[in-house]
Amino acid sequence: MAKERKSFLLRVDPKLHDALRRWADDDFRSLNAQIEMLLRQVVHKSGRLKDENHHEERQTEEGKDD
Repeated sequence: MAKERKSFLLRVDPKLHDALRRWADDDFRSLNAQIEMLLRQVVHKSGRLKDENHHEERQTEEGKDD
């Protein structure tokens, strides 16, 4: 069974949007997936998200050594 997804409106500066879009394109992700991955990393790092199996975090950490 798929997890329920929440949606909300996010307003960002156009330059930030463009930078995020380019980054998402470079990582072969949708803009939504890129923003969610970044938010998840920051929330996890702050200790506000329990350690769960999130492949995005592992992929990003593995890429740091390259």
